[in-house]
Amino acid sequence: MELFVSEGNPHCLKVLAALEVTGVQCGVQFVNHEGKVVPFLRRPALPTLFLPSGQQLFSSNTICRYLFELNGPESSDQCNQWLEWEATILQPALLRALHLAVLQGKGSEVPTVLQGPLNVLDQSLAKGSMAYLTGETVSVADVVLWGALHPVLSVSSLVLSDHKSVKAWFDRVAAERGCQSAAQKVLQGKGLEAMKSYMQKQPAPQSRDTQPCNSSPAETDEGERTVSEEEMEAAALTWSKDLNACSIPAEKQHPVMPQEGNRNVLITSALPYVNNVPHLGNIIGCVLSADVFSRYGLLRGWNVLFVCGTDEYGTATENKAREEGLTPQQICDKYHAVHSSIYKWFQIDFDFFGRTTTEKQTEIAQDIFWRLHKNGFLVEDTVEQLRCENCQRFLADRFVEGTCPHCSYPEARGDQCDKCGRLINAVELREPQCKVCRQTPEIRSSKHLFLDLPKLEPQLENWLERSTSSGDWTANAKQITRSWLRDGLKPRCITRDLLWGTPVPHPDFKEKVFYVWFDAPIGYLSITANYTNEWEKWWKNPHQVELYNFMAKDNVPFHSVVFPCSLLGAQDNYTLVSHLIATEYLNYEDTKFSKSRGVGVFGDMAKDTGIPSDVWRFYLLYVRPEGQDSAFSWADMALKNNSELLNNLGNFINRGGMFVTKFFGGCVPAMELQQEDKQLLAVVGWELQQYIQLMDKVKIRDALKHILNISRHGNQYIQVNEPWKKIKGGESERQRAGTVTGVSVNIACLLSVMLLPYMPAVSQTIRDQLNAPQTCINTMLQGPGTFVCALRAGHRIGTVSPLFQKLEADQIEALKKRFGGQQITASSQPAAVPAPPVVAEVKVVDASDPEKVKQLAEAVAEQGDKVRALKSQKAEKAIITAEVSKLLDLKKQLALAEGKSPEPAPQKGKKK
Repeated sequence: MELFVSEGNPHCLKVLAALEVTGVQCGVQFVNHEGKVVPFLRRPALPTLFLPSGQQLFSSNTICRYLFELNGPESSDQCNQWLEWEATILQPALLRALHLAVLQGKGSEVPTVLQGPLNVLDQSLAKGSMAYLTGETVSVADVVLWGALHPVLSVSSLVLSDHKSVKAWFDRVAAERGCQSAAQKVLQGKGLEAMKSYMQKQPAPQSRDTQPCNSSPAETDEGERTVSEEEMEAAALTWSKDLNACSIPAEKQHPVMPQEGNRNVLITSALPYVNNVPHLGNIIGCVLSADVFSRYGLLRGWNVLFVCGTDEYGTATENKAREEGLTPQQICDKYHAVHSSIYKWFQIDFDFFGRTTTEKQTEIAQDIFWRLHKNGFLVEDTVEQLRCENCQRFLADRFVEGTCPHCSYPEARGDQCDKCGRLINAVELREPQCKVCRQTPEIRSSKHLFLDLPKLEPQLENWLERSTSSGDWTANAKQITRSWLRDGLKPRCITRDLLWGTPVPHPDFKEKVFYVWFDAPIGYLSITANYTNEWEKWWKNPHQVELYNFMAKDNVPFHSVVFPCSLLGAQDNYTLVSHLIATEYLNYEDTKFSKSRGVGVFGDMAKDTGIPSDVWRFYLLYVRPEGQDSAFSWADMALKNNSELLNNLGNFINRGGMFVTKFFGGCVPAMELQQEDKQLLAVVGWELQQYIQLMDKVKIRDALKHILNISRHGNQYIQVNEPWKKIKGGESERQRAGTVTGVSVNIACLLSVMLLPYMPAVSQTIRDQLNAPQTCINTMLQGPGTFVCALRAGHRIGTVSPLFQKLEADQIEALKKRFGGQQITASSQPAAVPAPPVVAEVKVVDASDPEKVKQLAEAVAEQGDKVRALKSQKAEKAIITAEVSKLLDLKKQLALAEGKSPEPAPQKGKKK
C-alpha cells in the first residue's frame, strides 16, 4: 500500500494519525497540493491510498476506516454516525473557521463559528461518561474528529475554555501513539500558517448556511442599517420618477418561444412520480420553488417557459395497477389528475403540465438512444438480477431490501445504503428480500445495454467546469456531482426487464424497456414537444436559452451526470442545464412523512385544513431547506402566521390603507418628504436591492427576509409618527400625517409586487385594495430595484380589509393530532416510557392474510426510518429505546404473519 499526502492539508493529518495509531505498514509519500497522483482524475485528490488490488481510496474518512478495520473489527454503528456527523456538520463549520483564521486573520471569530458543533460534541462526551466517543478505547471516530479539530484547538488563542469535556477528550487522543508526530509532519510546527497554501486553493465558504432554517429571519438581522445623505437623495430622486409606460400583459401569449435579444429562461422541476401523492417536502423541493422563480422571472421582464409533468413509467406503476385492479395507463390517468388538482390548488403556474406516457416521449427517447448507439456510447453486458419467483418478475431496486455489504446495515435498499451512502448493486445485498412478499429472490442473468459514462467523462468534465463556474449551482449540487466524479464514473444500465415503459427499439432488446433514469429526464423534452411543435427552439438552442433545473438533492446525480451524458453523447446541440437548484430535505415535525402511517400533510390534504394556499406557500418557503434540512412544525407555522403575516406584514398594509380611508376620504394625501421619510425610502430601497440580488441567485428563503424587513420598518415608521394623533392637530401635523400615510401605502404597493412570487393571491388582493396601477408590476423590480411613488396624491384606493386570520392554538393542536399518524402496532404507551417487548403479548395475525402482511411490512419499514432519524438527530436515549421497542414489536408481528418464528435471528455480518 502507498499513501499520498500533502503538507498543510487537514484531511491528510487525519489519515496520517490513523496510520500511526493502527500501526498498519504502508509507504507514505508527500506531494504538492496540486499533484495528480491518479492519472485518470482531472483534478487533484489528496489524500489518496493505493490498495494492493490496484484500487484507490480518495475520501479521508474512508481511508481512516479502512486502516482501522484492516486488523480490527468493523466500525460500529455509533462510530459510523460520528464519521457522518464529522463530514456533514463539523467539516463545513471548520472550513469557515479556517478560512477566517488562516486567510482573513480573524481568529477571534472562530469560537462563534464552531460553537454549535462543539456544543454537540461536548454534550455527547459529558452524557456518555466514557473516555472516548464510542467507549473506553480509541476508535476511528476519535482519530478523525481529533485530526479535523487539531489545527484550531491546538492554537492556544482559539481554545474554547467552556467546552471542558471536549478539551479533556482532545488531550486524551493527543496522547495516543503517533498523533502528535502526524500533526508535526503535516503542519511542520507552523500551526495555522502551514495551511495557508492549502486554504488558498479551497472555495470560499458560504456563511449563510450556518443560519438555522427554521429561525426567524428577524433573529439573524445585523441591526439597523445606517444610510448616507447621498443614498437618501438618490432614493428620493427614484421615488419621484414615473412608472414604466409599458405594462406586462395580464396573460402570457402561448406558445412561449425564445426571443432574440431577451433573456430566455427555461425552467423545469423534477417530474413527480405519478403513483405518489406529493407531500409538503416534495412540493417545496421541486414545483413550488420553481414556480416562485418563474413568477419572479416574469417580474424581471425575462422570457420564461415553465414545464413539468408526471413521470409515469416503471415498476411501481405496474405494482400499483395490480393492487387496484387497473391497467397501468388507467393508474397513470387517475393519479395524473390528482397531481394536477394539487398543484392547481397550490397555485403552481406551469406553462404546461404534461406526462411521460406519450408518443413524443417514445419518439425523442428512441432518437437519443439511436444517436448514442451510432456514436459508440452504448455497451452491452450481462447483468445478474434478482428475480422473485413468487411475484413472477425481476425486482427493481426499490423492491429489494437486505444487509449492506459495506457497513452491514440491515435495511439497505437495492440501489443505495441509507446509512453509509454507498451505491449498491442489488445482487450484492446479503440476505435480500422482496419488499412486496418478503420471499428471498433468486439471482438470474439477463443481457442489458449500458451508457458508457467513462467514455463520456472527459466531455462531461469540460461542460461541468463551464456550467458550474458560470451558472448558479447550489453548494450541495456541486458537492454531490464532485463526489460522483471523484470516485470515477462507471457504465450505467439504461434498460430494464419490465413491460410498462418506453420500448427499446433495438431488435436484440425488443422485450425490454428503458430504465426510468435514462427515460424520465427526457420527459422534459417530450413534455415541451407536446406543448409546442417548435420544442427544439428551446431544447436545441444552448446559446440563446438558460436552463434551470429544480429538485431535491437526491435527484442531483441524474441531472448533473447521467442526463447530461445522454445529451452530450447524442451530439445534437442539446440545451444543457445552466443552473442546478437543489434543496435539502423537509421533514415533518420530528420524523419523516409517511402516507401509510398517516404522518404528515400531503398535497391532497392541505386544502381540507381550512388554511389558505398562500399561507401554506409562505410557510413552506419560509422554512425552505436551502442550506440544510429543515422541518415542518405546526407550532412554528402558527407562530409565523400570527407574528410575521398577521402582526407584521398584514398589520402594516392594513394600517396604511385604513388611514387613507378613515382620514383622507379614500384618496392618497399629498406628501412632503422630510429627512426621516427619505431615510426610510433609502432603507426600503436597499432591502429591495438585496431581495433582487438574492432572488437572481435563487436564494428564495433568504430573499423573503427582506420583504418582512420592509414591513417591519414600515410598522416602526407609523408607530413613531403616530398619524392617528397628528391628524387631530394643526395644519403642519395634519400634513405630516398625510405624508406618513401616503408613504406607507406606497410601501404596501411595493410589497404587493415583491410578494407576488410567494403569495400570488395575497399580492393580487393588496393591489385590488389599493387599486394599484398594473404598471407597478413591471417597474419595481427593474434593474437593481426601482421604488417609485406608484400611488400619487389624489389616487383613490379600493376597499381595505384584513389580509390574514389568526391560527388559534386549539385549531393547530387538532391539526397536529389529525396528521400525527396511526401506527399498526399493539403498543399505545407514551414514547418516553418504553416497555420491554413480550412475545406472549404480540397479536397473532392469520398468515393467510397477504394484505395484513403487506401492511405490517410497510409499517416495519416506516418505523425503521423513524428509528434511524431519531438516532441521527441524537434524540434522548429513552425516546430511541421506546421506538426501537415498537420496531421489534412490529417485526415480531410480521414474523408471525409470515408463519415464521418471532424470535429474532442472530445478526450476521458483525465480527464478534
